Amino acid sequence: EQASQVLTSDGVLIGRYFRENRSPVRLSEMSPWLVKALVATEDARYYDHSGIDAPSLAASVYYALRGDKRGGSTISQQLAKNLYKTRRAENRGALSHIPGVGTVVAKTKEWITSVELERRYTKREILRMYLNTVEYGSNAFGIKVAAKTFFSTTPDSLTAVQAATLIGVLNNPTAFNPKFHPAASRRRRNVVLQRLGQAGALKPAEVAALQAEPIVLDYQVEKHIDGPDTYFRGAIGQAVNRWCEAHGYDMYRDGLRIYTSIDSRMQDHAEQAVHQRMKSLQQQFDNFWRNRNQNPWVDEDGKEILNFIENQMRRTESYKALAARYQGQPARLDSALHAKRPMKVFTWKKTDGDTTLVMSPLDSLAYYKHFLQA
Repeated sequence: EQASQVLTSDGVLIGRYFRENRSPVRLSEMSPWLVKALVATEDARYYDHSGIDAPSLAASVYYALRGDKRGGSTISQQLAKNLYKTRRAENRGALSHIPGVGTVVAKTKEWITSVELERRYTKREILRMYLNTVEYGSNAFGIKVAAKTFFSTTPDSLTAVQAATLIGVLNNPTAFNPKFHPAASRRRRNVVLQRLGQAGALKPAEVAALQAEPIVLDYQVEKHIDGPDTYFRGAIGQAVNRWCEAHGYDMYRDGLRIYTSIDSRMQDHAEQAVHQRMKSLQQQFDNFWRNRNQNPWVDEDGKEILNFIENQMRRTESYKALAARYQGQPARLDSALHAKRPMKVFTWKKTDGDTTLVMSPLDSLAYYKHFLQA
């Protein structure tokens, strides 16, 4: 699966639609540490076999009979499983539902497919497909998205430590996710670094030094639908979905390139102009209400509605959560509603669209109700 890209008329990427967030790159655009770490960790005899590693397979069978489950799949077999989803329910026949037999059937499919992959593609091409296909956690599929998600960098700029971290994740993208399980991720990364030392890619002193380093992330996960949070994105999605239904494509899977009529340069000028105008209007708005001895929530006669904010607060999910926590303790509930703490709220005054103010939950609600009721 590949993400579909939304581009402006002048070729600037402004959004993507995807189920599995993936953007393939060439092997020459990847750090050599990725290939070294992958082969050393996942398939040490990768360059010596043709898809099936007999010694590794025999060892996995031996340990399985002793009740010790160990992986024996080659890189080619793992690629076959990822490309053709051999373990998914829709790809399983009647025999696959028999305990024990299902695993044998799936493995046999992967063996046959891996041998065929080795016949049709070079070792480098298989490595490229593998690194562009596998999941690295946090909805990152493929090395380009993984490098951006965890380290805000490109695949060719990954260091030995960063590459070892990402290769370590492959064993279990959830359990070894460096963002959510840093201790487990570091242990797994150090295993990968140890394998690099055993393969001769690193000297013992280098392994020890790199293993002592902490995991340092620059984490920025991409959303399921990445792009401008405006009505325009919804309009694009609806139009493209209709076209896809009529022509047999899937917007979230088929790697479409969707060109729009927007010129990115004109759009940037327009957004800057709107922001400057809204910044000026908000300053006028704040000054206007600061100098009035009244709030904007009034009745038909222009009189301020009593207890308006308190009544509105009772409708919110945050109030319901606090009420459940302090059930039968009205004094503590009231204290929680009036407790002030730093809160991030929207404003046109700042370039990034928000600011931090010291407010209570009631203050925060009143802040936004000023906009809505004025």
